[in-house]
Amino acid sequence: MAETEYTDAIALLKADHRKVEDLFEAFEKSSDRRRKRAIADEICNELKIHTMIEEEIFYPAFRGKIEDDDLDEAYVEHDGAKVLINDIAGGDEEDEFYEAKVKVLCEEIEHHVKEEERPSEGIFAQCRDTDVDLVALRDQLLARKQELMTQAQAGGLPPAKPTAVDVEPV
Repeated sequence: MAETEYTDAIALLKADHRKVEDLFEAFEKSSDRRRKRAIADEICNELKIHTMIEEEIFYPAFRGKIEDDDLDEAYVEHDGAKVLINDIAGGDEEDEFYEAKVKVLCEEIEHHVKEEERPSEGIFAQCRDTDVDLVALRDQLLARKQELMTQAQAGGLPPAKPTAVDVEPV
């Protein structure tokens, strides 16, 4: 994953969005339960990593520079997704509501992506209008993403931790 693949931080985050959209589509098209489980596990890992880099690096870089309400909403949307991510990752593909949970997660992510990528007023559009160095931010995001990917491959990521909503662990 070379830095030159992404022109800036927003391009990196949008590429993550496209990857997860493709994974949701593959999940929907698959009829094999074990294959669906493997895809769901990949979706969960991708989303854990994506939410962590946004919450640890991206969102804080723009706090006070773009609409705080939009950032607050993004954190809450992440938390809703994290609850489902943890439930899916800890569940069994044979569970009665397993596929429904993946479908609802997909819908939540679609909404969140639409909010971030909305032209002119979405989070990404607002971020482009600031003085934040999006190339330097890309490098920070990429470094952290690499660390998390290595951790995921070495033994797995911990459950996703909600930040804005109080939720008891499953």
